[in-house]
Amino acid sequence: MLELKDVCFTIQKDGDPLNLIDRASLKIPRGHFMAIVGPSGCGKTTLLKTIAGLNPESDGSLWWNGRNLSEEGDLEPWEIGYVPQFSIAYDQLSVDESVEAATRLRVKTKGATDLDDRIDKVLEETGLAPIADRQVSVLSGGQKRRLGLAMELVSRPKLLLCDEVTSGLDPRSEHEIVNLLHDISRREGRIVLSVTHSLAHLELYDSILVLHEGRVAYHGTPEQLTHYFSVDHTELVYPQLAKQAAEKWHSSWLKHSGTYYEKLEHNRQNLVNQGLLELPADEFKDPEKEVIAKEDEIRAPGLISQFNTLLGRRMRIFFRDRGQVFLQLAILICFPILVVLFSPRANENMRKFTDGSGATLQQKMEERAGVQADRLKVGSAVSGIIMFQVVLLSLMGSNNAAREIAGERQIFEKEKFGGVSPVAYLMSKVVFLAGLILIQSLWMAGFVELFWSFKGSFADHAIFLVLVNAAMTSICLGISSLMRTAEKASLLSVYLVGFQLPLSGAVLALPEAVEPITRPFISAYWAWSGSVKSLSSDYISALSSISETQLSSVNLCFFILLIHIMIGLVASWIGTSRPQWEH
Repeated sequence: MLELKDVCFTIQKDGDPLNLIDRASLKIPRGHFMAIVGPSGCGKTTLLKTIAGLNPESDGSLWWNGRNLSEEGDLEPWEIGYVPQFSIAYDQLSVDESVEAATRLRVKTKGATDLDDRIDKVLEETGLAPIADRQVSVLSGGQKRRLGLAMELVSRPKLLLCDEVTSGLDPRSEHEIVNLLHDISRREGRIVLSVTHSLAHLELYDSILVLHEGRVAYHGTPEQLTHYFSVDHTELVYPQLAKQAAEKWHSSWLKHSGTYYEKLEHNRQNLVNQGLLELPADEFKDPEKEVIAKEDEIRAPGLISQFNTLLGRRMRIFFRDRGQVFLQLAILICFPILVVLFSPRANENMRKFTDGSGATLQQKMEERAGVQADRLKVGSAVSGIIMFQVVLLSLMGSNNAAREIAGERQIFEKEKFGGVSPVAYLMSKVVFLAGLILIQSLWMAGFVELFWSFKGSFADHAIFLVLVNAAMTSICLGISSLMRTAEKASLLSVYLVGFQLPLSGAVLALPEAVEPITRPFISAYWAWSGSVKSLSSDYISALSSISETQLSSVNLCFFILLIHIMIGLVASWIGTSRPQWEH
């Protein structure tokens, strides 16, 4: 049984406390199908999230099978299913692949046969078996709602919470979904709570909970609803609610609740007697069967298992997203070609001053001027090529990670609620992005090397290209994890890349007052400086003659870029660990 005792959820508005849920008390037995209805803004979704544990109750307590959830912790992830309004599946996957991934992430199965049986049962139960091979992107609204239910049923939850799963559907699809929820509630003693704006198909529910301004105005059978509110049709309930203050409706309900709960219990007993309601063995207090039920509890998969599932799914989504694959290939091909366009100037030889003894003073001065001109021209070209590589790889890093987490925020938060480890999730992102970083950076270094040979330690140069890509990818991944929307994350990441070139000092030296403040945060400077210091002494000298920016040692540049990577990973961990549900 689920029981709420004077539950409140309070927020601060203009400095004053505001109860979005105010002293809600109700009892919901096993095998029960309840609708939560009420005018917009009455607290329906807020109540559902409070029951789910997403909104911590400010006062009162929630009880589950005699256990005080407020003191003894929330329900286990396998015990509860939460179906939000938004889609929790990836468009690039099929129905079967989506359910399989959900199963692998939430349930530790006993081999391939157990996995297949569980998937097949859920697909059959939700009516998705005939379209199991169909891609999510082509599903209708009703089919997507069925898929959302299927992905929650893989762990056979005892409590299923549905938030507006019928909104936006045509009448036929709405009726099918309500019927499906009704059937689900009849199996294994499952409690199903459904938030809905619609007052259609109320006869399929065991009880109706009416909220008004966060207070319980009614909780009883559908057939008693119109009688209680003294109206002829259910559509008139909302106008009737508006005629009295929420406090008056709540007080009235407290006076009459006993009679209505007796009717609810009477209806439930009839369903049990007729064999229409399937209840678990421990409902009848059979000690031996209670032990069996405990042994049959769902176990969550381990960290490595979740990581493998998440990484495999991410790779599959990437290669099926033709737009993303094309973009990555275009970047991979075009960016190095842009750098190569500047290679002819950097390939010119730098003459050295010969100091011939027979030369006149004028000839020596002309030769010295020519040598200096060569040094300026070649040094400027070499510095430009290195910085061009660095900035383009920074742009690649931003493109890699800016939307990686924020773009799937809702799905991730939902999966985290279902038991997915943030560590496994972040690890899968890091490994996937590491592959992109290595391919992009080493290809950039190798392709440019074919047209302009790096005049120094090519290995050091390649390492710095990898590090600057990794640093920008890591920082943008952190931004993506901290931002609620992909648009905000992308915008901030673009700004970050935009400041790399002007604040690096590679083109124009920064003012002495500004340079110490900005330099530690500019990854492009450290990669450029480290690569330049890896050049031969002649080229370092040439670059020093055209730039007032001081170069840092190779070891320091390497160390600072590693710090940037670590900062990004820490920010990513913070962002993925904290709950960021949209309220």
